[in-house]
Amino acid sequence: MITTQATRGTAPAPVVPPPARLVPAKRRRAWDEVPRWQIYLPLGVYLLFTLIPFYWILLFAVRPTGSTSLVPWPMTGEHFEKVWTERSFATFFQNSLITGIAVLVMTTVVALAGGYALARFDFRLKKGFMLALLCSQFVPGALLLVPLFEIFAGLQMINSLVSVIIAETVFQLPLSMILISGFIRNVPYSLEEAAWVDGCNRFSAFRIVVLPLLRPGLVAVGSFAFVHAWNHFLFALMFLNNQDKQTIPVGLNTLMGADSVDLGALAAGGVIAAVPVVIVFAFIQKWLITGFSAGAVKG
Repeated sequence: MITTQATRGTAPAPVVPPPARLVPAKRRRAWDEVPRWQIYLPLGVYLLFTLIPFYWILLFAVRPTGSTSLVPWPMTGEHFEKVWTERSFATFFQNSLITGIAVLVMTTVVALAGGYALARFDFRLKKGFMLALLCSQFVPGALLLVPLFEIFAGLQMINSLVSVIIAETVFQLPLSMILISGFIRNVPYSLEEAAWVDGCNRFSAFRIVVLPLLRPGLVAVGSFAFVHAWNHFLFALMFLNNQDKQTIPVGLNTLMGADSVDLGALAAGGVIAAVPVVIVFAFIQKWLITGFSAGAVKG
């Protein structure tokens, strides 16, 4: 009997599965291998160490006089009423607010103009000028109190908030100009050139293109200037004599006598002094962490 391949039949060819696709293992980062408690425990200790002084101030501020309880109950506002009315903290607060806002505006405007010049123009002795700005940060304000007092006395500006505003602005300008110039350098110069092609002059291009991208930088510089002017003690102590011209740091100093200290009033004054700073940073934190030129240029 003759058999052929057709009549014999053949076994079906084995089906070979496609090669398995190799999936690379996910690379684990170093902090993924650290137990969570090793991260949260140091952070918790640091947070506790930071918050205890604030709790202690609030405790003395709202606790009745003579109480030794570690829990502020019952709470009282007698200390706040005392410092606000009897100790003239309403006047101190107003003077500090005027000084802080004026220093904020003047520092921001002058630093913006100077920072733009440092970032966009080349001129002789530019590096020397930048070095002088940096070196000025090593000079403490106490060394210049006597010459500044003589200058302001000659200009009849002693016992005036203008003297404190000028001194604070001058001491804030070097660092503010350096920071603003760094922000402006990070703004692509091609954006301004494109605005010039569209018919804008230099000022219009700066106002329309560059200035909106500098908002986080301006907010940072302005907030630092405001906080420094709000908290600075030395210039207000030396240049302001009358109580109706003094600021909150000097007012806090008046609450500490030679023989005794009113802890409740001092704590209430500290809370009043801290509230504006906390509010400022609560509102500007999103500008401090936002990339100022995100999305401006595709690259």
